[in-house]
Amino acid sequence: MLIINYFQLYQEAIVIYNKSMYKFLLPAFFVILSSLSACAQKKPKKTGEVTFAGPEHKSSNMEQKTDTATFANGCFWCTEAIFQDVKGVKSVTSGYTDGKTKNPTYEEVCTGNTGFAEALQIVYDPAMISFDELLEIFWKTHDPTTLNRQGNDVGTQYRSGIYYHNDRQRERSEFYKSALDKSGAFNHPIVTEIKPFTVFYPAEDYHQSYFNNNENKNPYCQAVIRPKVDKFRAVFKDKLKK
Repeated sequence: MLIINYFQLYQEAIVIYNKSMYKFLLPAFFVILSSLSACAQKKPKKTGEVTFAGPEHKSSNMEQKTDTATFANGCFWCTEAIFQDVKGVKSVTSGYTDGKTKNPTYEEVCTGNTGFAEALQIVYDPAMISFDELLEIFWKTHDPTTLNRQGNDVGTQYRSGIYYHNDRQRERSEFYKSALDKSGAFNHPIVTEIKPFTVFYPAEDYHQSYFNNNENKNPYCQAVIRPKVDKFRAVFKDKLKK
Protein backbone atom coordinates (compact mmCIF):
# COMPACT_ATOMS: atom_id res chain seq x y z
CA MET A 1 0.00 0.00 0.00
CA LEU A 2 1.32 3.42 -0.91
CA ILE A 3 1.40 5.68 2.15
CA ILE A 4 1.95 9.37 1.50
CA ASN A 5 3.34 11.56 4.25
CA TYR A 6 1.60 14.80 3.32
CA PHE A 7 3.30 16.73 6.12
CA GLN A 8 6.75 15.83 4.82
CA LEU A 9 5.75 16.62 1.25
CA TYR A 10 4.41 19.96 2.42
CA GLN A 11 7.68 20.76 4.21
CA GLU A 12 9.76 19.84 1.18
CA ALA A 13 7.44 21.80 -1.08
CA ILE A 14 8.03 24.88 1.07
CA VAL A 15 11.79 24.44 0.78
CA ILE A 16 11.68 24.02 -3.00
CA TYR A 17 9.16 26.87 -3.29
CA ASN A 18 11.46 29.19 -1.36
CA LYS A 19 14.44 28.32 -3.55
CA SER A 20 12.68 28.94 -6.86
CA MET A 21 12.53 32.29 -8.63
CA TYR A 22 9.80 30.97 -10.93
CA LYS A 23 7.59 28.99 -8.63
CA PHE A 24 5.12 27.99 -11.30
CA LEU A 25 7.83 26.31 -13.40
CA LEU A 26 9.27 23.81 -10.92
CA PRO A 27 10.20 21.08 -13.48
CA ALA A 28 12.18 23.55 -15.56
CA PHE A 29 13.60 25.04 -12.40
CA PHE A 30 15.46 21.85 -11.46
CA VAL A 31 17.10 21.65 -14.88
CA ILE A 32 18.14 25.30 -14.80
CA LEU A 33 19.30 25.00 -11.22
CA SER A 34 21.78 22.30 -12.15
CA SER A 35 23.88 25.01 -13.79
CA LEU A 36 22.81 27.99 -11.67
CA SER A 37 22.49 26.23 -8.35
CA ALA A 38 23.29 27.12 -4.81
CA CYS A 39 26.06 24.60 -5.07
CA ALA A 40 27.77 25.89 -8.20
CA GLN A 41 31.29 27.11 -7.60
CA LYS A 42 34.10 28.58 -9.63
CA LYS A 43 37.08 26.27 -10.02
CA PRO A 44 40.29 27.58 -8.49
CA LYS A 45 42.80 28.51 -11.17
CA LYS A 46 45.94 27.44 -9.35
CA THR A 47 45.07 24.84 -6.75
CA GLY A 48 48.64 23.56 -6.49
CA GLU A 49 50.11 26.76 -5.07
CA VAL A 50 48.69 26.41 -1.55
CA THR A 51 49.43 23.22 0.40
CA PHE A 52 47.13 22.21 3.23
CA ALA A 53 48.65 20.43 6.21
CA GLY A 54 47.62 16.87 7.02
CA PRO A 55 46.49 15.36 10.34
CA GLU A 56 48.59 15.59 13.46
CA HIS A 57 49.01 11.96 14.43
CA LYS A 58 49.04 11.23 18.15
CA SER A 59 51.25 8.66 19.85
CA SER A 60 49.60 5.32 20.61
CA ASN A 61 49.45 6.00 24.34
CA MET A 62 47.49 9.24 23.94
CA GLU A 63 43.74 9.18 24.13
CA GLN A 64 42.16 10.36 20.91
CA LYS A 65 39.65 13.18 21.10
CA THR A 66 37.33 14.94 18.70
CA ASP A 67 37.26 18.54 17.60
CA THR A 68 34.49 20.65 16.09
CA ALA A 69 34.43 22.87 13.01
CA THR A 70 31.60 25.19 12.00
CA PHE A 71 31.33 26.24 8.35
CA ALA A 72 28.77 28.22 6.36
CA ASN A 73 29.08 27.60 2.63
CA GLY A 74 25.67 27.83 1.06
CA CYS A 75 22.78 25.38 0.97
CA PHE A 76 23.41 22.83 3.71
CA TRP A 77 21.72 20.05 1.75
CA CYS A 78 24.73 19.98 -0.58
CA THR A 79 27.58 20.76 1.78
CA GLU A 80 26.39 18.26 4.37
CA ALA A 81 26.48 15.46 1.79
CA ILE A 82 30.11 16.27 1.00
CA PHE A 83 31.50 16.34 4.53
CA GLN A 84 29.62 13.17 5.48
CA ASP A 85 31.86 11.35 2.97
CA VAL A 86 35.14 12.49 4.56
CA LYS A 87 37.18 9.99 6.54
CA GLY A 88 37.79 11.12 10.09
CA VAL A 89 34.48 13.01 10.20
CA LYS A 90 32.33 11.57 12.96
CA SER A 91 29.15 13.55 12.43
CA VAL A 92 27.75 16.41 10.36
CA THR A 93 24.74 18.41 11.53
CA SER A 94 22.92 20.93 9.36
CA GLY A 95 21.77 24.03 11.16
CA TYR A 96 21.95 27.75 11.70
CA THR A 97 24.80 29.81 13.17
CA ASP A 98 25.85 33.38 13.97
CA GLY A 99 22.36 34.82 14.36
CA LYS A 100 20.49 36.94 16.85
CA THR A 101 17.28 35.08 17.68
CA LYS A 102 16.60 31.94 19.70
CA ASN A 103 15.56 28.63 18.16
CA PRO A 104 15.13 29.90 14.60
CA THR A 105 13.08 27.94 12.10
CA TYR A 106 14.00 27.38 8.46
CA GLU A 107 11.22 29.71 7.34
CA GLU A 108 12.53 32.47 9.64
CA VAL A 109 16.12 32.04 8.47
CA CYS A 110 14.96 32.22 4.83
CA THR A 111 13.66 35.75 5.40
CA GLY A 112 17.24 36.94 5.91
CA ASN A 113 16.15 38.90 8.99
CA THR A 114 17.49 36.63 11.73
CA GLY A 115 21.21 37.09 11.02
CA PHE A 116 21.69 33.33 10.84
CA ALA A 117 23.57 31.50 8.11
CA GLU A 118 22.86 27.97 6.93
CA ALA A 119 25.80 26.08 8.36
CA LEU A 120 27.36 22.76 9.28
CA GLN A 121 28.57 21.59 12.68
CA ILE A 122 31.31 19.03 11.94
CA VAL A 123 32.70 16.74 14.62
CA TYR A 124 35.97 15.11 13.50
CA ASP A 125 38.96 13.11 14.68
CA PRO A 126 42.08 15.32 14.29
CA ALA A 127 44.28 12.22 14.25
CA MET A 128 42.63 11.19 10.99
CA ILE A 129 41.93 14.53 9.33
CA SER A 130 43.20 17.97 10.23
CA PHE A 131 41.33 21.24 10.42
CA ASP A 132 43.58 22.37 7.55
CA GLU A 133 42.27 19.55 5.36
CA LEU A 134 38.69 20.42 6.26
CA LEU A 135 39.48 23.99 5.22
CA GLU A 136 40.78 22.72 1.89
CA ILE A 137 37.49 20.94 1.24
CA PHE A 138 35.58 24.02 2.41
CA TRP A 139 37.41 26.38 0.02
CA LYS A 140 37.18 24.08 -2.99
CA THR A 141 33.53 23.02 -2.76
CA HIS A 142 31.82 26.41 -2.82
CA ASP A 143 32.47 29.88 -4.20
CA PRO A 144 34.02 31.97 -1.39
CA THR A 145 34.15 35.10 -3.57
CA THR A 146 30.42 35.87 -3.85
CA LEU A 147 29.00 37.99 -1.04
CA ASN A 148 25.81 36.62 0.51
CA ARG A 149 25.26 34.34 -2.44
CA GLN A 150 25.90 30.82 -3.69
CA GLY A 151 24.77 30.33 -7.26
CA ASN A 152 21.02 30.90 -7.47
CA ASP A 153 20.59 31.22 -3.69
CA VAL A 154 20.82 34.85 -2.58
CA GLY A 155 20.69 36.29 0.92
CA THR A 156 22.81 36.66 4.05
CA GLN A 157 21.72 33.16 5.09
CA TYR A 158 23.87 31.82 2.21
CA ARG A 159 27.03 33.73 3.12
CA SER A 160 30.45 32.10 3.28
CA GLY A 161 31.81 31.88 6.81
CA ILE A 162 34.20 30.10 9.16
CA TYR A 163 33.27 30.28 12.84
CA TYR A 164 36.33 29.25 14.80
CA HIS A 165 36.27 27.41 18.12
CA ASN A 166 39.82 28.24 19.21
CA ASP A 167 42.79 30.43 18.34
CA ARG A 168 44.42 27.81 16.16
CA GLN A 169 41.34 27.52 13.95
CA ARG A 170 41.28 31.29 13.65
CA GLU A 171 44.97 31.45 12.73
CA ARG A 172 44.76 28.68 10.14
CA SER A 173 41.61 30.12 8.58
CA GLU A 174 43.13 33.59 8.25
CA PHE A 175 46.40 32.14 6.95
CA TYR A 176 44.77 30.14 4.14
CA LYS A 177 42.38 32.93 3.21
CA SER A 178 45.35 35.25 2.75
CA ALA A 179 47.46 32.62 0.98
CA LEU A 180 44.70 31.75 -1.47
CA ASP A 181 44.09 35.40 -2.28
CA LYS A 182 47.81 36.00 -2.86
CA SER A 183 48.12 32.89 -5.02
CA GLY A 184 45.39 34.02 -7.40
CA ALA A 185 43.51 30.78 -6.82
CA PHE A 186 40.21 32.56 -7.48
CA ASN A 187 39.31 35.23 -10.03
CA HIS A 188 38.03 37.55 -7.30
CA PRO A 189 38.95 38.27 -3.66
CA ILE A 190 37.65 35.87 -1.02
CA VAL A 191 34.81 37.37 1.02
CA THR A 192 34.48 34.54 3.56
CA GLU A 193 33.94 35.96 7.03
CA ILE A 194 36.07 34.54 9.85
CA LYS A 195 34.45 35.05 13.24
CA PRO A 196 34.42 33.41 16.69
CA PHE A 197 31.80 30.72 17.15
CA THR A 198 28.82 31.93 19.17
CA VAL A 199 25.80 29.68 18.70
CA PHE A 200 24.52 26.81 16.58
CA TYR A 201 20.97 25.52 16.32
CA PRO A 202 20.35 22.20 14.54
CA ALA A 203 17.95 22.50 11.62
CA GLU A 204 14.66 20.64 11.52
CA ASP A 205 14.84 16.85 11.31
CA TYR A 206 13.82 16.70 7.66
CA HIS A 207 16.95 18.70 6.74
CA GLN A 208 19.35 16.22 8.36
CA SER A 209 21.12 13.81 5.97
CA TYR A 210 18.85 15.23 3.31
CA PHE A 211 20.70 13.88 0.30
CA ASN A 212 21.14 10.40 1.79
CA ASN A 213 17.46 10.21 2.65
CA ASN A 214 16.04 11.77 -0.51
CA GLU A 215 18.47 10.99 -3.32
CA ASN A 216 15.87 9.07 -5.30
CA LYS A 217 12.84 11.06 -4.15
CA ASN A 218 13.62 14.70 -4.85
CA PRO A 219 14.61 16.02 -8.31
CA TYR A 220 16.77 18.65 -6.59
CA CYS A 221 19.01 15.88 -5.27
CA GLN A 222 19.54 14.40 -8.72
CA ALA A 223 19.89 17.66 -10.63
CA VAL A 224 21.98 19.64 -8.15
CA ILE A 225 23.46 17.67 -5.26
CA ARG A 226 24.44 14.47 -7.10
CA PRO A 227 26.76 16.20 -9.63
CA LYS A 228 28.42 18.14 -6.82
CA VAL A 229 28.98 15.02 -4.71
CA ASP A 230 30.34 13.10 -7.71
CA LYS A 231 32.78 15.91 -8.50
CA PHE A 232 33.93 16.02 -4.88
CA ARG A 233 34.51 12.27 -4.79
CA ALA A 234 36.57 12.43 -7.98
CA VAL A 235 38.80 15.23 -6.68
CA PHE A 236 39.20 14.06 -3.08
CA LYS A 237 39.53 10.30 -3.53
CA ASP A 238 42.22 10.05 -0.86
CA LYS A 239 39.98 11.67 1.76
CA LEU A 240 36.89 9.50 1.33
CA LYS A 241 35.61 6.99 3.83
CA LYS A 242 36.02 3.41 2.68
